[in-house]
Amino acid sequence: MTNDPAGDPSSLFEALYDGENAVVRALRAGVSAESSDEDGTTALYLASVQDLPGAVRLLLAVGADPNRASGPEAGDLPLCGAACGGHAEVVEALLAAGAWPDLREQFGFTALRWAAGLGHARIAELLLGHGADPGLPGPQGEPPLVVAARRGSARTVRTLLGHGARDLDRALEEARRVLALDVEQELRDALSARYGNDPRHGSTVRRTAVDGGMTISVELLRDGEPFAGQDQQTGHGAIATLLEHALGLRASFEELAARALRYGDPELDNWHESVRALRLRGDEETFQAAAAWTASDDPLRQAFGAQVLARLGFRTGAKPFAARAVPLLRELVRGASDPVLIASAERALGHHEDPAALPEEPHGLSDGPGD
Repeated sequence: MTNDPAGDPSSLFEALYDGENAVVRALRAGVSAESSDEDGTTALYLASVQDLPGAVRLLLAVGADPNRASGPEAGDLPLCGAACGGHAEVVEALLAAGAWPDLREQFGFTALRWAAGLGHARIAELLLGHGADPGLPGPQGEPPLVVAARRGSARTVRTLLGHGARDLDRALEEARRVLALDVEQELRDALSARYGNDPRHGSTVRRTAVDGGMTISVELLRDGEPFAGQDQQTGHGAIATLLEHALGLRASFEELAARALRYGDPELDNWHESVRALRLRGDEETFQAAAAWTASDDPLRQAFGAQVLARLGFRTGAKPFAARAVPLLRELVRGASDPVLIASAERALGHHEDPAALPEEPHGLSDGPGD
């Protein structure tokens, strides 16, 4: 540990693992909040990357500099470390104490670049809310929106767009590129390239719901224990649809349906954004496509069609397709056995007949003011 005339810094580093009361005791004993260890790692940086918000607040309150770099080459920043780990409460504390959101650490990474690349949407919201530049490029010159589009976090992309992010064309190109891939196979290939195709390695695949999307994680196992892994969010369909809307582009009906149905889950952003894009078109051609989907043999495709019909063309109280949509939806309800289809058709009928009785729309399905 570095020498500190007011106390032994090692006691502060040990205290971080013993709780906030131990941190208070170390600070009262005279240890500087700016203490660092023999590698140059500061106490604030360690508390930030270990997700210790209470300790972070204590250190900041007694003078720790939120912008002081850490590590043997002074290349690590507390804000970047917390953003990389997805530690929202720590990020919030650092920003409130004056951390500069656009400060670069070694190799040119900013906190927003870490958040966008790892799909930490809440972190991105905090950083942008404190003035982070939504277009500031990362070390490879890619703006956060392109990085977020590659990652597949629709929530992060929405946040960036809401704060004026640029390079929409490049981001759309990236979203469409990844949308065409088999994500699980891409993750497996990346792990094989790094660790080889050792037949002794097992693997596991997990699918986890995150921020309205799904994250696919592939882990390699050695003796039954994970030793390496990669993950990827899968909101590229929603992202492509969002960016197309922002750019005034129209994807084909079947492309939007394919994005919605790819993972077979009506709760995902990929589904919601396709439904929203089609509802907003509000034209005869879209009605015909939705009506055809309700006549499909696939209950999920029928449910998708029903959800499009639910508010198709609604504007300032007008319901231009109600006379033809309501009989289709009633027929779906009468003949359906699939619970998703029944719920979708009944909800769609409610929008046409008694909207006041319906719960609020899921995130992503608000069609804008005046509908």
